[in-house]
Amino acid sequence: MQLKELSGLIDSIELLAPAGDFSSLHAAIDAKADAVYLGIPFLNMRTASAKNFSVKELPKAVKLCHENNVKCYVALNSIVYDSESKLLENLLKQIKDAGADAVIASDFSVILKARELGLSVHISTQKSISNFDSVKFFSQFSDRIVLARELNLGQVQKIIERIEKEKILGVSGNLIEIECFAHGALCIAVSGRCQMSEFTSNKSANKGVCLQNCRRPYTITDDEGKQLKIDNEFILSPNDLCTIDFLDQLIGAGIKVLKIEGRGRTADYVFEVVSAYREALDLIKQNNYTLEKRRELYSRLEKVFNRGFTEGYYMGRPLDFWSKTYGSKATERKIYLGKVLNYYQKVNAAEILFETRGLEVNSVIAFIGNTTGYFRQKVEEIQVSNNFVSRIEKGKRAALKVLKTVRANDKVYLILPASEDLIQKSPFQIIEN
Repeated sequence: MQLKELSGLIDSIELLAPAGDFSSLHAAIDAKADAVYLGIPFLNMRTASAKNFSVKELPKAVKLCHENNVKCYVALNSIVYDSESKLLENLLKQIKDAGADAVIASDFSVILKARELGLSVHISTQKSISNFDSVKFFSQFSDRIVLARELNLGQVQKIIERIEKEKILGVSGNLIEIECFAHGALCIAVSGRCQMSEFTSNKSANKGVCLQNCRRPYTITDDEGKQLKIDNEFILSPNDLCTIDFLDQLIGAGIKVLKIEGRGRTADYVFEVVSAYREALDLIKQNNYTLEKRRELYSRLEKVFNRGFTEGYYMGRPLDFWSKTYGSKATERKIYLGKVLNYYQKVNAAEILFETRGLEVNSVIAFIGNTTGYFRQKVEEIQVSNNFVSRIEKGKRAALKVLKTVRANDKVYLILPASEDLIQKSPFQIIEN
């Protein structure tokens, strides 16, 4: 399809964002996500992550979403044992009472029990649904299906064309929706269903406690004990998925939901990635999705956590892109500076305690907080005891003009280019990806 033909489809596209805590939830909302998905500390594929909402926090999270016209889905997408059946029933009841819009599930016990309660179900990618007949079968239990990540775009499009031709309806009575990943981490295993962590450490990825063996460097040892370190290649750790260059093709294929991976990521990641894809959708709608615009958005996405980018399986080519270094390749780093002590609404100023290092005028800083979410700005002025200064030293307090309301205990970060020199010059500072 031409961009002009795609523009009329954009309003029906859902941009689905991850949320691991309230700061990232606010960031997703501020970045204009249409929906968010989150987890609680049980029966989801990020159970071991610190980035989960407590069951008690769930009603507050759902309410916040609905107040901002954003849908909220809860992931219960791990496998379930018989011993967890009662826990599952209790969790589903609490999810329903909280008013969540749907449950993301792969285990049949979750799917069936959720339907018994009248909860809408989205079939997780962990189900590895890869063909039309499977879509048709699972449509009797769900309203949406997240297809297997291993499909190429042509295969996805053919499935969607058959759904429309044969009018395959979900539980709600509408055409079954197809959701696909647009951005984020890729797993070397089939749709994320890996056994390596369980095999080596009895920590099952399918129970949300993966130790990520795939992200480590490895040394080959032959039978005689000679070793060869695989230089600059994390051979089991693929680059992250990024579809910003061909997002129009995903929409042209008929995909209704664009999912961003990253419930374990921080609020800046959520905000920057979601806002980049929102802008891309707006540009497609305006028939202005030019090569120059795509490059600008790609550069923005490079600034936050990534392992390098790949097109994934969509183009039908071998996934021959592996991480060259451990961790993030983000072109920017955020360095923890300190925290907000007070916010003075009448003058739009924040009093900040600089705990780890000083700050100069014209620097770029960012704020992250459970209510504030995430935003960044340039430091126009620094004020100490009613006097303007060009720099504040570590351990001191200063007032800064801020662009948005902040709160006490919000964290403050310095944003810097991720050059080796900058990092090496500050080995004792707290650097976060």
